[in-house]
Amino acid sequence: MGTYGYCAPEYAKTGQLTTKSDVYSFGVVFLEIISGRRAIDTTRQAAEQNLITWAEPLFKDKKKFTLMADPLLEGNYPVKALYQALAIAAMCLQKEASIRPLMGDVVSALEYLAMTEDETGNATNI
Repeated sequence: MGTYGYCAPEYAKTGQLTTKSDVYSFGVVFLEIISGRRAIDTTRQAAEQNLITWAEPLFKDKKKFTLMADPLLEGNYPVKALYQALAIAAMCLQKEASIRPLMGDVVSALEYLAMTEDETGNATNI
């Protein structure tokens, strides 16, 4: 039985787990890391208690992407990297399982995201 807040929509409807269900759950965890919020947080007002419900409208407007960054970062992050991380999370959180990427593709995207250029223009791992 999946934990509420991490369950893929198709699992909630059918009770069937697939590898794509795991990709969805990973997307929730990844968005928790990006945002500094919990998947379910009953201490927040009703509209913000479910992380995915809160984030869905923000995903639709690139100008609001910075609102999904953990406020404890105080804006100290590369905005391009935030956009790329949120793009990965959004792909994992697609409501339709068949549209979600394979976990291997998510890993490849994360590896790419982890590479950054230093001041000399050489790629380095973060």
